[in-house]
Amino acid sequence: MMNEIININSFEILDSRGVPTIFTEVVLENGIKGSASVPSGASTGIHEALELRDKDLNRYKGNGVLNNVKVINSMIFDAIAGIDARRQKDIDKILLDLDGTINKKKLGANTILSVSLAVAKAAANYEKKELYKYLGGTLSYLLPIPLVNIINGGAHANNNLDIQEYMITPIGAKTFQEAIRWCSEIFYNLKDLLKKNNYSTSVGDEGGFASNFKNNEEPIKYLLKAIKMTKLNPERDVMISLDVAATEFYANKKYKISSEDKSFTNLDMSEYLLKLKNKFPIFSIEDGMAEDDWEGWSHLSNSITDNTLIVGDDLFVTNKKRLLKGITRKAANSILIKLNQIGSLTETLETIDLAKRYNYETIISHRSGETEDAFIADLAVATNSMFIKSGSVTRSERLSKYNRLLILESSDKNLVYSGLVYNEKI
Repeated sequence: MMNEIININSFEILDSRGVPTIFTEVVLENGIKGSASVPSGASTGIHEALELRDKDLNRYKGNGVLNNVKVINSMIFDAIAGIDARRQKDIDKILLDLDGTINKKKLGANTILSVSLAVAKAAANYEKKELYKYLGGTLSYLLPIPLVNIINGGAHANNNLDIQEYMITPIGAKTFQEAIRWCSEIFYNLKDLLKKNNYSTSVGDEGGFASNFKNNEEPIKYLLKAIKMTKLNPERDVMISLDVAATEFYANKKYKISSEDKSFTNLDMSEYLLKLKNKFPIFSIEDGMAEDDWEGWSHLSNSITDNTLIVGDDLFVTNKKRLLKGITRKAANSILIKLNQIGSLTETLETIDLAKRYNYETIISHRSGETEDAFIADLAVATNSMFIKSGSVTRSERLSKYNRLLILESSDKNLVYSGLVYNEKI
Protein backbone atom coordinates (compact mmCIF):
# COMPACT_ATOMS: atom_id res chain seq x y z
CA MET A 1 0.00 0.00 0.00
CA MET A 2 3.11 2.21 0.21
CA ASN A 3 1.87 3.82 3.43
CA GLU A 4 3.35 1.26 5.78
CA ILE A 5 6.12 2.15 8.22
CA ILE A 6 9.44 0.68 7.02
CA ASN A 7 11.96 2.59 9.14
CA ILE A 8 12.40 4.82 12.17
CA ASN A 9 15.38 7.06 12.84
CA SER A 10 15.61 8.69 16.25
CA PHE A 11 18.24 11.14 17.48
CA GLU A 12 19.29 13.01 20.62
CA ILE A 13 19.01 16.76 19.97
CA LEU A 14 18.92 19.85 22.22
CA ASP A 15 15.91 21.91 23.29
CA SER A 16 15.78 25.67 23.79
CA ARG A 17 17.53 25.41 27.17
CA GLY A 18 20.37 23.30 25.77
CA VAL A 19 18.99 20.16 27.42
CA PRO A 20 18.74 16.90 25.43
CA THR A 21 15.44 15.87 23.90
CA ILE A 22 14.29 13.43 21.22
CA PHE A 23 13.88 13.89 17.47
CA THR A 24 12.20 11.02 15.63
CA GLU A 25 11.69 10.46 11.93
CA VAL A 26 9.25 7.87 10.59
CA VAL A 27 9.77 6.59 7.04
CA LEU A 28 7.02 5.03 4.90
CA GLU A 29 7.41 2.46 2.14
CA ASN A 30 7.07 5.05 -0.61
CA GLY A 31 9.84 7.19 0.93
CA ILE A 32 7.55 9.75 2.54
CA LYS A 33 8.74 10.88 5.97
CA GLY A 34 7.37 12.58 9.05
CA SER A 35 9.45 13.94 11.91
CA ALA A 36 8.78 15.38 15.35
CA SER A 37 10.71 16.60 18.38
CA VAL A 38 9.38 16.75 21.93
CA PRO A 39 9.48 19.59 24.48
CA SER A 40 10.27 19.48 28.19
CA GLY A 41 8.85 21.43 31.13
CA ALA A 42 10.57 23.16 34.05
CA SER A 43 7.47 23.71 36.18
CA THR A 44 6.08 20.18 36.01
CA GLY A 45 3.17 18.68 37.90
CA ILE A 46 3.68 15.48 39.91
CA HIS A 47 0.79 13.86 38.05
CA GLU A 48 2.37 14.28 34.62
CA ALA A 49 3.45 11.21 32.67
CA LEU A 50 7.11 10.46 33.36
CA GLU A 51 9.87 11.93 31.21
CA LEU A 52 12.65 9.34 30.93
CA ARG A 53 16.33 10.35 31.11
CA ASP A 54 19.55 8.30 30.97
CA LYS A 55 20.75 9.47 34.42
CA ASP A 56 24.36 9.08 33.27
CA LEU A 57 26.05 11.87 35.21
CA ASN A 58 28.98 11.86 32.78
CA ARG A 59 26.69 13.25 30.05
CA TYR A 60 24.50 16.37 30.27
CA LYS A 61 24.26 16.05 34.07
CA GLY A 62 22.23 12.88 33.67
CA ASN A 63 19.71 14.39 31.23
CA GLY A 64 20.75 12.47 28.13
CA VAL A 65 18.19 10.49 26.12
CA LEU A 66 20.37 7.95 24.31
CA ASN A 67 18.51 5.06 25.91
CA ASN A 68 15.23 6.50 24.63
CA VAL A 69 16.71 6.71 21.13
CA LYS A 70 17.90 3.10 21.36
CA VAL A 71 14.44 1.91 22.43
CA ILE A 72 12.77 3.77 19.55
CA ASN A 73 15.19 2.44 16.93
CA SER A 74 14.83 -1.14 18.14
CA MET A 75 11.88 -2.22 20.32
CA ILE A 76 9.39 0.37 19.11
CA PHE A 77 10.33 -0.02 15.46
CA ASP A 78 9.92 -3.79 15.71
CA ALA A 79 6.44 -3.28 17.19
CA ILE A 80 5.05 -0.89 14.58
CA ALA A 81 6.98 -1.83 11.42
CA GLY A 82 4.66 -2.67 8.54
CA ILE A 83 1.64 -0.85 9.99
CA ASP A 84 -0.30 1.76 8.00
CA ALA A 85 0.80 5.13 9.42
CA ARG A 86 -2.79 6.36 9.21
CA ARG A 87 -3.81 3.96 11.99
CA GLN A 88 -2.90 6.50 14.68
CA LYS A 89 -5.07 5.03 17.46
CA ASP A 90 -3.80 1.50 16.84
CA ILE A 91 -0.17 2.63 16.79
CA ASP A 92 -0.57 4.71 19.95
CA LYS A 93 -2.22 1.72 21.68
CA ILE A 94 0.74 -0.47 20.71
CA LEU A 95 3.10 2.12 22.20
CA LEU A 96 1.08 2.34 25.42
CA ASP A 97 0.88 -1.46 25.69
CA LEU A 98 4.64 -1.72 25.18
CA ASP A 99 5.08 0.58 28.16
CA GLY A 100 2.34 -1.03 30.23
CA THR A 101 2.49 1.44 33.13
CA ILE A 102 0.08 4.14 34.28
CA ASN A 103 2.61 6.99 34.14
CA LYS A 104 4.77 5.66 31.26
CA LYS A 105 7.74 5.04 33.54
CA LYS A 106 9.04 2.14 31.45
CA LEU A 107 9.51 3.83 28.07
CA GLY A 108 8.93 7.47 29.04
CA ALA A 109 6.27 9.86 27.80
CA ASN A 110 8.94 11.71 25.81
CA THR A 111 9.91 8.49 24.00
CA ILE A 112 6.33 7.55 23.13
CA LEU A 113 5.34 11.08 22.13
CA SER A 114 8.17 11.56 19.64
CA VAL A 115 7.02 8.46 17.74
CA SER A 116 3.31 9.27 18.04
CA LEU A 117 3.72 12.76 16.56
CA ALA A 118 6.13 11.64 13.84
CA VAL A 119 3.63 8.98 12.73
CA ALA A 120 0.89 11.63 12.45
CA LYS A 121 3.12 13.88 10.36
CA ALA A 122 4.14 11.00 8.07
CA ALA A 123 0.48 10.08 7.56
CA ALA A 124 -0.45 13.70 6.79
CA ASN A 125 2.38 13.89 4.26
CA TYR A 126 1.21 10.61 2.71
CA GLU A 127 -2.29 12.02 2.36
CA LYS A 128 -0.80 15.23 0.93
CA LYS A 129 -2.68 17.25 3.51
CA GLU A 130 -1.67 20.04 5.84
CA LEU A 131 -1.28 18.58 9.32
CA TYR A 132 -4.23 20.54 10.77
CA LYS A 133 -6.51 19.30 7.99
CA TYR A 134 -5.34 15.73 8.41
CA LEU A 135 -5.98 15.85 12.18
CA GLY A 136 -9.18 17.89 12.15
CA GLY A 137 -10.75 17.30 8.78
CA THR A 138 -13.23 19.73 7.27
CA LEU A 139 -14.48 20.91 10.66
CA SER A 140 -11.28 22.83 11.50
CA TYR A 141 -11.83 26.55 11.05
CA LEU A 142 -10.49 28.52 14.05
CA LEU A 143 -7.18 30.33 14.46
CA PRO A 144 -6.44 30.59 18.20
CA ILE A 145 -6.10 33.72 20.30
CA PRO A 146 -2.47 33.82 21.51
CA LEU A 147 -1.75 34.20 25.22
CA VAL A 148 1.64 35.88 24.75
CA ASN A 149 4.16 35.73 27.56
CA ILE A 150 5.60 39.20 28.20
CA ILE A 151 7.06 38.96 31.72
CA ASN A 152 8.56 35.79 33.22
CA GLY A 153 8.72 34.89 36.90
CA GLY A 154 8.64 31.83 39.13
CA ALA A 155 10.48 28.77 37.81
CA HIS A 156 10.96 30.40 34.40
CA ALA A 157 13.15 33.29 35.49
CA ASN A 158 15.83 34.23 37.98
CA ASN A 159 13.94 37.08 39.58
CA ASN A 160 11.77 37.83 42.61
CA LEU A 161 8.31 37.29 41.11
CA ASP A 162 6.10 34.54 42.53
CA ILE A 163 3.72 34.55 39.57
CA GLN A 164 5.28 32.55 36.74
CA GLU A 165 3.84 34.24 33.65
CA TYR A 166 2.34 37.62 32.88
CA MET A 167 0.72 37.38 29.47
CA ILE A 168 -1.31 39.59 27.15
CA THR A 169 -4.42 38.32 25.37
CA PRO A 170 -5.45 40.25 22.22
CA ILE A 171 -9.15 39.42 22.28
CA GLY A 172 -10.12 42.53 20.32
CA ALA A 173 -8.02 41.84 17.22
CA LYS A 174 -9.82 41.01 13.99
CA THR A 175 -7.13 38.65 12.62
CA PHE A 176 -4.30 36.55 13.99
CA GLN A 177 -1.88 38.75 12.08
CA GLU A 178 -3.22 41.83 13.86
CA ALA A 179 -3.12 40.03 17.21
CA ILE A 180 0.56 39.16 16.89
CA ARG A 181 1.43 42.64 15.64
CA TRP A 182 -0.24 44.16 18.68
CA CYS A 183 1.65 41.83 21.00
CA SER A 184 4.99 42.61 19.36
CA GLU A 185 4.39 46.36 19.59
CA ILE A 186 3.36 46.06 23.24
CA PHE A 187 6.48 43.98 23.96
CA TYR A 188 8.80 46.65 22.57
CA ASN A 189 6.93 49.50 24.20
CA LEU A 190 7.31 47.65 27.49
CA LYS A 191 11.01 47.23 26.79
CA ASP A 192 11.34 50.99 26.41
CA LEU A 193 9.44 51.54 29.66
CA LEU A 194 11.65 49.08 31.54
CA LYS A 195 14.84 50.68 30.19
CA LYS A 196 13.59 54.14 31.11
CA ASN A 197 13.03 52.99 34.70
CA ASN A 198 16.36 51.12 34.95
CA TYR A 199 14.82 47.64 34.93
CA SER A 200 16.62 44.73 33.29
CA THR A 201 15.42 43.74 29.81
CA SER A 202 16.98 40.27 29.82
CA VAL A 203 14.53 37.48 29.06
CA GLY A 204 13.56 34.22 30.76
CA ASP A 205 13.04 30.68 29.45
CA GLU A 206 9.95 31.60 27.45
CA GLY A 207 11.17 34.90 26.05
CA GLY A 208 9.45 37.30 28.44
CA PHE A 209 11.31 39.96 30.40
CA ALA A 210 12.84 38.63 33.63
CA SER A 211 13.17 41.88 35.56
CA ASN A 212 12.95 42.23 39.33
CA PHE A 213 9.87 44.14 40.42
CA LYS A 214 8.67 45.59 43.70
CA ASN A 215 5.84 43.06 44.03
CA ASN A 216 3.55 40.81 41.99
CA GLU A 217 1.27 43.68 40.98
CA GLU A 218 3.88 45.98 39.47
CA PRO A 219 4.35 43.92 36.26
CA ILE A 220 0.61 44.24 35.57
CA LYS A 221 0.82 48.01 35.94
CA TYR A 222 3.73 48.13 33.49
CA LEU A 223 1.84 45.95 31.02
CA LEU A 224 -1.17 48.26 31.18
CA LYS A 225 1.08 51.25 30.45
CA ALA A 226 2.61 49.44 27.48
CA ILE A 227 -0.83 48.51 26.13
CA LYS A 228 -1.96 52.13 26.34
CA MET A 229 1.31 53.31 24.73
CA THR A 230 0.36 51.07 21.80
CA LYS A 231 -2.93 53.00 21.59
CA LEU A 232 -4.94 49.95 22.60
CA ASN A 233 -7.62 49.52 25.26
CA PRO A 234 -6.63 47.14 28.10
CA GLU A 235 -10.22 46.05 28.67
CA ARG A 236 -11.56 45.83 25.14
CA ASP A 237 -8.52 45.08 22.94
CA VAL A 238 -5.79 43.41 25.01
CA MET A 239 -6.33 41.97 28.48
CA ILE A 240 -3.95 40.41 31.01
CA SER A 241 -3.55 36.66 31.62
CA LEU A 242 -1.68 35.15 34.55
CA ASP A 243 -0.04 31.79 35.11
CA VAL A 244 0.32 31.74 38.87
CA ALA A 245 1.89 28.23 39.01
CA ALA A 246 0.83 28.12 42.67
CA THR A 247 2.15 24.58 43.20
CA GLU A 248 5.67 26.03 43.05
CA PHE A 249 5.17 27.99 46.28
CA TYR A 250 2.73 25.71 48.14
CA ALA A 251 3.86 23.69 51.16
CA ASN A 252 2.23 22.50 54.38
CA LYS A 253 -1.15 23.75 53.17
CA LYS A 254 0.17 27.30 52.86
CA TYR A 255 0.91 29.54 49.87
CA LYS A 256 4.14 31.46 50.46
CA ILE A 257 4.19 34.76 48.53
CA SER A 258 7.89 35.51 48.98
CA SER A 259 8.03 38.84 47.13
CA GLU A 260 5.47 40.25 49.56
CA ASP A 261 6.50 38.19 52.61
CA LYS A 262 3.01 36.76 53.02
CA SER A 263 1.67 33.30 53.79
CA PHE A 264 -1.86 32.35 52.73
CA THR A 265 -4.40 29.60 53.33
CA ASN A 266 -6.24 28.50 50.19
CA LEU A 267 -9.13 30.81 51.10
CA ASP A 268 -6.68 33.70 51.51
CA MET A 269 -5.05 32.80 48.18
CA SER A 270 -8.42 32.80 46.48
CA GLU A 271 -9.16 36.21 47.95
CA TYR A 272 -5.73 37.49 46.83
CA LEU A 273 -6.45 36.45 43.23
CA LEU A 274 -9.99 37.82 43.37
CA LYS A 275 -8.61 41.21 44.42
CA LEU A 276 -6.20 41.16 41.46
CA LYS A 277 -9.11 40.29 39.19
CA ASN A 278 -11.25 43.13 40.53
CA LYS A 279 -8.39 45.64 40.36
CA PHE A 280 -7.07 44.83 36.86
CA PRO A 281 -8.50 43.65 33.52
CA ILE A 282 -7.62 39.97 34.03
CA PHE A 283 -8.73 37.63 31.26
CA SER A 284 -7.52 34.30 32.66
CA ILE A 285 -5.90 32.81 35.77
CA GLU A 286 -3.95 29.60 35.28
CA ASP A 287 -2.97 27.32 38.19
CA GLY A 288 -4.20 29.76 40.80
CA MET A 289 -4.16 26.90 43.30
CA ALA A 290 -1.81 23.96 43.87
CA GLU A 291 -2.19 20.75 41.89
CA ASP A 292 -3.95 18.78 44.66
CA ASP A 293 -5.71 21.58 46.51
CA TRP A 294 -9.15 20.66 45.19
CA GLU A 295 -10.90 22.64 47.91
CA GLY A 296 -8.95 25.76 46.94
CA TRP A 297 -9.76 25.29 43.25
CA SER A 298 -13.48 24.94 43.92
CA HIS A 299 -13.45 28.04 46.10
CA LEU A 300 -11.58 30.05 43.47
CA SER A 301 -14.01 29.01 40.73
CA ASN A 302 -16.99 29.86 42.94
CA SER A 303 -15.49 33.25 43.80
CA ILE A 304 -14.80 34.34 40.22
CA THR A 305 -18.06 33.81 38.37
CA ASP A 306 -17.77 36.14 35.36
CA ASN A 307 -16.20 35.28 31.98
CA THR A 308 -12.69 34.90 33.44
CA LEU A 309 -10.99 31.67 32.43
CA ILE A 310 -9.97 29.56 35.43
CA VAL A 311 -7.37 27.31 33.85
CA GLY A 312 -6.10 23.97 35.15
CA ASP A 313 -2.59 22.96 34.08
CA ASP A 314 -0.81 21.11 36.91
CA LEU A 315 -4.31 20.33 38.15
CA PHE A 316 -5.31 18.34 35.05
CA VAL A 317 -2.00 17.49 33.30
CA THR A 318 -3.92 16.73 30.06
CA ASN A 319 -5.31 13.65 31.79
CA LYS A 320 -8.94 12.56 31.23
CA LYS A 321 -9.36 11.11 34.71
CA ARG A 322 -8.17 14.25 36.47
CA LEU A 323 -10.21 16.43 34.13
CA LEU A 324 -13.37 14.45 34.89
CA LYS A 325 -12.69 14.84 38.60
CA GLY A 326 -12.32 18.59 38.10
CA ILE A 327 -15.54 18.77 36.11
CA THR A 328 -17.40 16.93 38.87
CA ARG A 329 -16.00 19.26 41.54
CA LYS A 330 -16.51 22.40 39.42
CA ALA A 331 -12.87 23.21 39.98
CA ALA A 332 -12.25 25.20 36.78
CA ASN A 333 -13.72 26.11 33.40
CA SER A 334 -10.68 25.68 31.15
CA ILE A 335 -7.82 23.25 30.61
CA LEU A 336 -4.27 23.71 29.39
CA ILE A 337 -3.29 21.02 26.88
CA LYS A 338 0.34 19.88 26.78
CA LEU A 339 1.13 16.86 24.62
CA ASN A 340 4.06 15.69 26.72
CA GLN A 341 2.05 15.71 29.95
CA ILE A 342 0.14 12.65 28.78
CA GLY A 343 2.52 11.25 26.14
CA SER A 344 0.56 10.39 22.99
CA LEU A 345 -1.49 12.18 20.36
CA THR A 346 -4.53 9.93 20.80
CA GLU A 347 -4.72 10.53 24.56
CA THR A 348 -4.37 14.27 23.98
CA LEU A 349 -7.21 14.33 21.47
CA GLU A 350 -9.41 12.32 23.83
CA THR A 351 -8.80 14.82 26.63
CA ILE A 352 -9.63 17.74 24.33
CA ASP A 353 -12.83 15.98 23.25
CA LEU A 354 -13.87 15.45 26.88
CA ALA A 355 -13.20 19.10 27.72
CA LYS A 356 -15.30 20.32 24.81
CA ARG A 357 -18.20 18.05 25.74
CA TYR A 358 -18.35 19.84 29.09
CA ASN A 359 -17.89 23.33 27.58
CA TYR A 360 -14.35 23.74 28.92
CA GLU A 361 -12.14 26.07 26.90
CA THR A 362 -8.99 24.35 25.64
CA ILE A 363 -5.65 26.18 25.53
CA ILE A 364 -2.98 24.39 23.51
CA SER A 365 0.38 24.99 25.15
CA HIS A 366 4.12 24.82 24.64
CA ARG A 367 6.66 23.99 27.39
CA SER A 368 9.53 26.08 28.75
CA GLY A 369 12.03 23.76 27.06
CA GLU A 370 10.91 23.92 23.42
CA THR A 371 12.11 23.07 19.91
CA GLU A 372 11.35 24.57 16.52
CA ASP A 373 8.64 21.94 15.95
CA ALA A 374 5.33 23.75 15.32
CA PHE A 375 3.01 20.76 15.90
CA ILE A 376 0.94 22.57 18.54
CA ALA A 377 -0.01 25.32 16.07
CA ASP A 378 -1.64 22.74 13.79
CA LEU A 379 -3.16 20.96 16.79
CA ALA A 380 -4.85 24.18 17.94
CA VAL A 381 -6.46 24.72 14.53
CA ALA A 382 -7.32 21.04 14.08
CA THR A 383 -9.25 20.96 17.36
CA ASN A 384 -10.80 24.44 17.05
CA SER A 385 -9.16 25.43 20.31
CA MET A 386 -9.77 29.11 20.94
CA PHE A 387 -6.41 29.73 22.61
CA ILE A 388 -2.72 28.91 22.29
CA LYS A 389 0.26 29.56 24.56
CA SER A 390 3.61 29.60 22.81
CA GLY A 391 5.63 32.05 24.86
CA SER A 392 6.79 35.52 23.96
CA VAL A 393 7.35 37.25 20.62
CA THR A 394 11.09 36.63 20.94
CA ARG A 395 13.10 33.39 20.55
CA SER A 396 12.58 31.36 17.40
CA GLU A 397 11.38 28.20 19.19
CA ARG A 398 8.40 30.26 20.39
CA LEU A 399 7.85 32.16 17.16
CA SER A 400 7.88 29.00 15.03
CA LYS A 401 4.36 28.30 16.32
CA TYR A 402 3.09 31.86 15.79
CA ASN A 403 4.73 32.00 12.36
CA ARG A 404 3.02 28.76 11.37
CA LEU A 405 -0.34 30.30 12.29
CA LEU A 406 0.47 33.44 10.32
CA ILE A 407 1.16 31.28 7.27
CA LEU A 408 -2.04 29.27 7.75
CA GLU A 409 -4.11 32.45 8.01
CA SER A 410 -2.63 33.76 4.76
CA SER A 411 -2.97 30.48 2.88
CA ASP A 412 -6.40 29.28 4.07
CA LYS A 413 -9.06 31.96 3.80
CA ASN A 414 -11.63 29.69 5.46
CA LEU A 415 -9.90 30.06 8.82
CA VAL A 416 -11.40 32.57 11.27
CA TYR A 417 -9.63 34.31 14.15
CA SER A 418 -11.06 33.04 17.44
CA GLY A 419 -11.34 36.53 18.88
CA LEU A 420 -14.30 37.20 16.60
CA VAL A 421 -16.05 34.02 17.76
CA TYR A 422 -15.19 34.47 21.43
CA ASN A 423 -16.56 38.00 21.60
CA GLU A 424 -19.83 36.83 20.03
CA LYS A 425 -19.97 33.92 22.49
CA ILE A 426 -19.80 36.13 25.57
